[in-house]
Amino acid sequence: MTLAPTVPSPARHRERHPSSSGATVRVTSMGAQTIMISVPDDLLEEVRAQAGEENLSAYITEVLRRQLARDRLGELVDWLEGEYGPITDEERAAARLEMDELRAEHARRRAEGTGDRPRSAP
Repeated sequence: MTLAPTVPSPARHRERHPSSSGATVRVTSMGAQTIMISVPDDLLEEVRAQAGEENLSAYITEVLRRQLARDRLGELVDWLEGEYGPITDEERAAARLEMDELRAEHARRRAEGTGDRPRSAP
C-alpha cells in the first residue's frame, strides 16, 4: 500500500448556482480542476457558517483530504489485521491506558508551562 503525500492548492474563484435539489457549487482553484458538486441547501448553509464564504473551497478540500486519509487508514488496519490478526481486547485496553497516561503527562506539562519539553534528568 502506498500513502502518497498531498499538497494543498490555494482557492481562487467560487460561484453559486442554485438547483432544485440543493445548491450546486462551482469551485475553481489554481493547480486544481473545476468540479460541480450538488449539496443540499441545509448542509451547504451549515458548511458556509462553519467555513465562511471566503474559505469554502479550502474547507471542502480539507474535508476531502481527511476522508481520504481515513479511507487509507482503514485500508492499513484491514491489511494489518489480515497479516497479524485482529487486535485483542487486552491490546486495546493496554493502548487506551498508554494514551490516558500520555494525555495526563501532556496536561501536567501544560499546567507547569513546560509544553512538550521533557523533564530534565535529576
